[in-house]
Amino acid sequence: MRENYTLIRLYLEANLSGGTKLELSKGHRHYLTNVLRKSAGDTLRVFNCKDGEWLSQISDVTKKSVSINITNILREPKPCPDITLCFAPLRKHRNAFIAEKATELGVTMLQPVITQRTQFPKLNVDKMRVQVIEAAEQTERLDIPKLGVPMTLDEMLRAYEGRTIFFADEGGGARAAMDAIQNAQPAAILIGPEGGFTDAERETLRASDNVVTISLGPRILRADTAALSALTLWQSVHGDWHDG
Repeated sequence: MRENYTLIRLYLEANLSGGTKLELSKGHRHYLTNVLRKSAGDTLRVFNCKDGEWLSQISDVTKKSVSINITNILREPKPCPDITLCFAPLRKHRNAFIAEKATELGVTMLQPVITQRTQFPKLNVDKMRVQVIEAAEQTERLDIPKLGVPMTLDEMLRAYEGRTIFFADEGGGARAAMDAIQNAQPAAILIGPEGGFTDAERETLRASDNVVTISLGPRILRADTAALSALTLWQSVHGDWHDG
């Protein structure tokens, strides 16, 4: 276990560099002083998406503000491998599950896709951003996934025509996922809604040059299970699990 591993981590949007003093947001102030009971002199780790992870020390604590001093860098910036998860929004708690677990699995982009059978098209992107930040803080990531604006299926296909899209097709006749993902980067994984894609949508996907249909086995998986299964398979081949 590396040194400082047990120190609390916070994601900040501010630039990070040695010798910098930063005043924390109201939410961070409440979390550190009221929830964790931290005080002046306590240390923590902070990170953003571009400057790596830094050791810092709480310097000033008042009822209205908390400041920290950035001291020295602990880890240089290192992005996750380039993989996007395109998913049809589900019920709130299942969206939260997808956001949290996809972040843990190293996804770099979460792209909501509105399909014909999407039952819950309204997605609280701001709330999902909070969920991915919390997951990144807990799992030692040095970046957080980007969140795309919800798109229709046709819009998504146009926007992502520059990458291979692995389409988890429950309709059969597709290659085993582990075989199909061997030689494709950058990539995206597309998971449908409850009830799956319509026949017309499946035909559109199968007709797209950059779409590869894959099978996730003989059982019909729930959408959130399918998303994590496909991400796990991709990560095992192209991801950073080999870094140790």
